[in-house]
Amino acid sequence: MPVSSFHKALTPSNRRVGAPLLLMLPATVALAFLVLPIVALMVRAPWSTLPEQLTDPEVLDALRLSLVAGVSATALSLVLGVPLAWLLARTRFPGQRVVRALVTVPLVLPPVVGGVALLMLLGRTGLLGEHLDACCGITIPFTTAAVVIAETFVAMPFLVISVEGSLQAADRRYEVAAATLGASRLTVFRRVTLPMVAPGVVAGAVLCFARALGEFGATITFAGNFPGVTTTMPLLVYLRLQTDPETALVLSLILLVVSLLVLSSLRDRWVRGGVS
Repeated sequence: MPVSSFHKALTPSNRRVGAPLLLMLPATVALAFLVLPIVALMVRAPWSTLPEQLTDPEVLDALRLSLVAGVSATALSLVLGVPLAWLLARTRFPGQRVVRALVTVPLVLPPVVGGVALLMLLGRTGLLGEHLDACCGITIPFTTAAVVIAETFVAMPFLVISVEGSLQAADRRYEVAAATLGASRLTVFRRVTLPMVAPGVVAGAVLCFARALGEFGATITFAGNFPGVTTTMPLLVYLRLQTDPETALVLSLILLVVSLLVLSSLRDRWVRGGVS
């Protein structure tokens, strides 16, 4: 077989084949399992009451708080998570595997347990909270700051994992070249490393924001549910579901639309652009 024909046979267009039936069936079931609940929500949602719900002061306060807390949690995750990801990807130290495992614990930890853990740390009788209360009079639980902290706790691992993966896949020759030319480590990180992993950082930030936007368990445990202070959209959906299911459907639809807008307008633009 000629070399040219061999290379031609290996091109992506020629390697595409029909999917086996044994794979198509479970794949179709999986797709239906993920999509049909969303379709049911959109079909059953009372669209006629949507404008009225959007002008409800309680809904506007919850939506505002969700967006502000989500953005704040994402910003805090960027400030703290990017250096942590760099530490895990670029250095070697004793117990590194343990640290990496601990970073991913919030991904599998039930959110309510995460809220309890935050209370044990930052509550008035917590390991740090009692000292903050005694010396500074600072009480964190059941405040808006507690919402941001709870969302950061559950969402930051998404950012760290994404950025660490991008750092490990990045070509380090550019960093070495910059260091050889006399650039400091901080300059290399700021001018070379960050631009190389920017798609991973943005992808992680988007996932972090989306996770923070939908956080419920840790928030209600650590921050409580006080209208205008700690009541986010997921908490309001839960409350309305018990008293007014129709309104809960509308609020769920609003939250779904916001989440889809975030993922479609940001994630596709940066992640696909970075991968291609």
